[in-house]
Amino acid sequence: MKHISETIPAVIDNAKTDVHQRVTDTILKYLENGITPWVKPWKSSDTSFRMPRNLVSGKPYNGINTLLLWGAAHEQEFSSNVWGSFRQWQSKGEQISKGQKGTMVLYYDFIEKEDESGELKKVPFVKSYVVFNKCQLASYQPEEAVAEPLEPLAQRLEQVEAFVANTKAVIKHKGSKACYIPAEDKILMPKPSLFIDTVHSSATENYHSTLCHELVHWVGHEKRLNREFGKRFGDKAYAAEELVAEFGASFLCAELNISREPRKDHADYIGHWMQALKSNKYLVAASANAASRAVEYLKSLQPSM
Repeated sequence: MKHISETIPAVIDNAKTDVHQRVTDTILKYLENGITPWVKPWKSSDTSFRMPRNLVSGKPYNGINTLLLWGAAHEQEFSSNVWGSFRQWQSKGEQISKGQKGTMVLYYDFIEKEDESGELKKVPFVKSYVVFNKCQLASYQPEEAVAEPLEPLAQRLEQVEAFVANTKAVIKHKGSKACYIPAEDKILMPKPSLFIDTVHSSATENYHSTLCHELVHWVGHEKRLNREFGKRFGDKAYAAEELVAEFGASFLCAELNISREPRKDHADYIGHWMQALKSNKYLVAASANAASRAVEYLKSLQPSM
């Protein structure tokens, strides 16, 4: 079993520069500037932090692209979660404002190549392209921007509880720490009453966002997506798995429209991930893509998703 950080190096990079290094450098730049693309310091009613969606297909971007677009939206204070390429906006009769710079996203696919024996084999490759946010259009009027209304929080929380119940994960409430125990295939959570309201989130949102993190771990069990968890804090597999769970929890909270409170030890937390990303240029993309697969797995357990 390969751990997450070793799943991408075989991909061919057909760009003139190293795409994965550029992605890692971009995420590091955000972290150095105090922006954590996977942790939003504002409420779930903010449109820009909902899952970024493509202008033409209407489908959400996923994996590393979600982080890249969230980071750009935060840094440039975009109020929209709609993105498209230059040609896509042009096809809608729109023009990009003069001087605006696009945001890099990645595209993974396969090409057929002959091996030494002359047999055709599919080889993965990655390329980058640029997209622009709706707020970068020449026609965009900030005063006309109206956020899509969310359902009342109580209703959203009911939907989250149904989502969790549909996974059939074994969840036990015990102690004061949340964790997933692979050997027993169960999640331990503090009682909901131990969670409190915070600046950005209600107590119930904080409970469920913590549970989302553990559910992403749960999906990694050998009976499901079979990820390597790591044996101790600091080893590569452990660091990669924690990053998968962090990304996955953020993606899932955005899908479910609930807020996620930044950690209390935020500065130390960011410093730790900066070190990890600097030591492995593939880590952030591989972990983000694994997180998206985990979220898709959880969604596949839902009767109507």
